[in-house]
Amino acid sequence: MVGKNFFQLGGVIIILAILLCCGCDTVYYNTMEAFGKHKRDILVERVAGARDSQAEAKEQFKSALEEFSNVLNFDGGELEAGYNKLNAEYEKSEARASTVRNRIKDVKNVATALFREWAGELQEYSNERLRRVSEQKLDQTRRRYEQLIGAMERAESKIGPVLTAFHDQVLFLKHNLNAQAIASLQQELGIIEDDIASLIEEMEKSIEEADAFVRAMTQTE
Repeated sequence: MVGKNFFQLGGVIIILAILLCCGCDTVYYNTMEAFGKHKRDILVERVAGARDSQAEAKEQFKSALEEFSNVLNFDGGELEAGYNKLNAEYEKSEARASTVRNRIKDVKNVATALFREWAGELQEYSNERLRRVSEQKLDQTRRRYEQLIGAMERAESKIGPVLTAFHDQVLFLKHNLNAQAIASLQQELGIIEDDIASLIEEMEKSIEEADAFVRAMTQTE
């Protein structure tokens, strides 16, 4: 019996994964609701996931900056080894950035579905007082969400320029593995440091907004 239930659960997970990959959001939400997980719950989970992906990206960009600084402060050793490490850090940063973008997209998708459903169901109330209370709650939640998604998008918008700058440095070093080339990039370090500092600041604000949103959505009223 345990084995049968395990395989049934596995089948459900596979089906849900396929639906997600195919972009069948409506079918996915309906399926999850049948299992007792509503759009509100999914939104909270996805906000937490987006928050975590930004925290991971923040640490990755710190690591990439540290490696870039190490390469520019090269003092003997293998230049190619330094380049390879920097390139690996760039690729990791790119992957983290992609995850952040996808998580924010997922948050926006379920939020849109939730607010559309919530607004539509307001018309179903026969009790006017309850309808007003629900409408006020919807407006409050939407405002809180707009503040959150604004913070997330501001942080995400700063990732692209940082990645572009890193890509330029990595590409330049790929074909110029010598001390003179490294010296020519020294002036770029300060610019990248400022860009990453600004990125990290926005990410920390976004993470704080996400924490506040999750708390507000899960608090017992």
